[in-house]
Amino acid sequence: MRSKLEPFESLVSALEAMPGIGSKSALKLAYHIVTDKKFEAIKLAHAIENAVESIRRCTKCNNLSQDELCYICSDDLRDKTKLCIVQSAKDIFTIEKVGLYNGLYYVINDIEDFDLNHLKNALKGVKEVIFAFAPSVASDTMILYIESQLEGMDLIFSKIAQGVPTGISLDSVDTLSLAKALEDRVNL
Repeated sequence: MRSKLEPFESLVSALEAMPGIGSKSALKLAYHIVTDKKFEAIKLAHAIENAVESIRRCTKCNNLSQDELCYICSDDLRDKTKLCIVQSAKDIFTIEKVGLYNGLYYVINDIEDFDLNHLKNALKGVKEVIFAFAPSVASDTMILYIESQLEGMDLIFSKIAQGVPTGISLDSVDTLSLAKALEDRVNL
């Protein structure tokens, strides 16, 4: 039997496929889109279409970009001696929001697609490589692999500090984060 609201159910299904949106949220969003804010829904559809058609990867760092080079790689005021390696372009948005880092980036989306020559090209003029990966055994393995591949390039390697988040009680911290916090403790 064919559904009477097939377009609506299709919208709900499409929204559910998005990360972080469960079935209740998808239903709520779909209802809002088709009943309350039709003009906003059309704007959203056009914004999605425009983004899908115009956003691509920066040829130098793999960040999201509208042009061959992203806004960070083409910014002459950035510190070209520092390169922060991240696992996703989303991580760049997060780091940039903090506003404390003014160097370059390099995105490694998937280790299977990792192109060492492409990374070496991005490292021209770089003196320090900073790894900004979420703590895990896989991340540590990736860091060790990349370091070994770049051996002999006269680079300083560092990684972001990890440990206990501010404002969290110790019983709420996972054991890996607590272990890293104890291991990476600093002198006062």
